[in-house]
Amino acid sequence: MKLYNTLTRKKEEFVPITPGEVKMYVCGPTVYNFFHIGNGRTFIVFDTIRRYLEYRGYKVKFVQNFTDIDDKMINKANEEGTTVKNIGDKYISEYYTDADALNIERATVNPRATEFIDDIIDFVSKLIEKGYAYEVDGDVYFRTKKFEAYGKLSGQSLEDLQMGASNRTSSAADERKKDPMDFAIWKAQKPGEPAWDCPWGKGRPGWHIECSCMAKKLLGETIDIHAGGMDLAFPHHENEVAQSEALTGKTFANYWLHSAYVNVNNQKMSKSLNNFLTARDALEKYDSDVIRFLMLSAHYRVQLNFSDDLLESAKASVERLYNAVANLENLIDEVKKEKMDAEEENYLKSLDVYRQRYIDKMDDDFNTADAITAIFDLIKDINTNVSIDSSKELCEKALELI
Repeated sequence: MKLYNTLTRKKEEFVPITPGEVKMYVCGPTVYNFFHIGNGRTFIVFDTIRRYLEYRGYKVKFVQNFTDIDDKMINKANEEGTTVKNIGDKYISEYYTDADALNIERATVNPRATEFIDDIIDFVSKLIEKGYAYEVDGDVYFRTKKFEAYGKLSGQSLEDLQMGASNRTSSAADERKKDPMDFAIWKAQKPGEPAWDCPWGKGRPGWHIECSCMAKKLLGETIDIHAGGMDLAFPHHENEVAQSEALTGKTFANYWLHSAYVNVNNQKMSKSLNNFLTARDALEKYDSDVIRFLMLSAHYRVQLNFSDDLLESAKASVERLYNAVANLENLIDEVKKEKMDAEEENYLKSLDVYRQRYIDKMDDDFNTADAITAIFDLIKDINTNVSIDSSKELCEKALELI
């Protein structure tokens, strides 16, 4: 099995840390609203990859977090006149409603950032002790340049990043940093914000530190696969690498997987373009299998267009699958012959080529697009060669293959 590793920018053989087991962390939603179809693609893609790893015999510990303390959540709570916790509780429940509707398997663990505050404080304290972080009036910043490998995940040089950070320095918070590239890992409390006691006064964690801490706590200092949307590669995942490896001195994740963006009607999804679409909006118009089929009809690293025309095409494809299954189920009830003869046994063996083709495509960096083609080629073959004259056993075995 080969995976495209964002860190090395090439396909690599997948070798898990522990034979037969996979420790996988996927960045989940910030729970201040319904998740949109771009998030939906990420969740569907890595749900499929998790299922395939299990199909291939791996025991997968799959962690997907909820960010439940964040500027967006604080703003949402203020708008609605409620608490950040209430906002988190509400939209975690809504996440499960939509994810379940999309047939996304529940994670092994869905940790909430606010459940790990003590661990995060300990993580930040140790970074300060090691000289990788410093405190300014209750805020704590990570010394980016001290981590010499910074930029290795996104493929950017320190010089280019320094220039970009210098051009962005504008706010009072930026001016308090010792270097424009430094980023906040703990934020001092502002009036009306939720906060926790810590050695630097009251405050709350920064976004990036949350995932580093939860991954370490739940999966260990080095994990097999860290994944998420392509938009998270920089700065979120880059910062996770820096924090985690600065603390432990070990590789944080051996393989980094990133799913590509979703466009809507060939345009970038944006509220200003009036094409922002939540998963719930999509589910009101289309069956979950149709949405999943469209999301998997392109390789996960290829940008996907989400449109009514393509959804209608996906619907027709899914119906072909349904019909193939229904035809075999009907044949099982109608055929007269019970057991396969030698000719049918040979025919059944010939169908193994499709299973192997499917495995070969999925083993090649989870190429769902070509794997789907193998499934439809199998259906065409079965539709042509399995009939009312076939045996019940052959119909059952063919149905198992689909």
